Amino acid sequence: MTKPTEEILLNDNREDDARRIAGHVREIIKIIGEDPNREGLRKTPERFEKALKYLTSGYHLNLDHVLNGATFSVAYDEMVIVKDIEFFSLCEHHLLPFFGKAHVAYLPDKRVLGLSKIARVVNMFARRLQIQERLTSQIAKSIEEKITPQGVGVIIEARHLCMQMRGVEKQHGQAVTSAMLGAFRHNKQTRDEFLALVRRKNS
Repeated sequence: MTKPTEEILLNDNREDDARRIAGHVREIIKIIGEDPNREGLRKTPERFEKALKYLTSGYHLNLDHVLNGATFSVAYDEMVIVKDIEFFSLCEHHLLPFFGKAHVAYLPDKRVLGLSKIARVVNMFARRLQIQERLTSQIAKSIEEKITPQGVGVIIEARHLCMQMRGVEKQHGQAVTSAMLGAFRHNKQTRDEFLALVRRKNS
């Protein structure tokens, strides 16, 4: 069966982009004083291109695709929390990784999300060039947009290699950011419950 012309053109463009990225990486290897033809580096440009494509795959996803209709009408108005969601992202300032855990909670108002979809939302935004503050806000606002809960709370704890490997070179520094919307911002009891649940260790 013959592929549609649009699909052929799309595949050609992707292959061309991959070759261009690999070519630029090969030039960078030369500029820093290495030999891209050395045995250990021969396939590095292609490996880098594949890794970069994966680590930035969030640009090719949107919320509707990620959630895939997994929102449900439920008579439940107590806090839903998914904590310790591991993620990896790339700092947009230095293209170095930052990684850690996201804790996401919301108070439903007639609709809930499939639990696994929360982790997928975190991954979608993490797999882009990011700063931690924006990542935190995007996760919270996307959940608010899709199910209009009474409130959303997101806390991210992360270590940044741009701080550990260069600059101040502090190996144990950790950045913590939060986004509190709706009841999580305006109701201290709700916010305190969320914080207590995040701090509670798994038994």
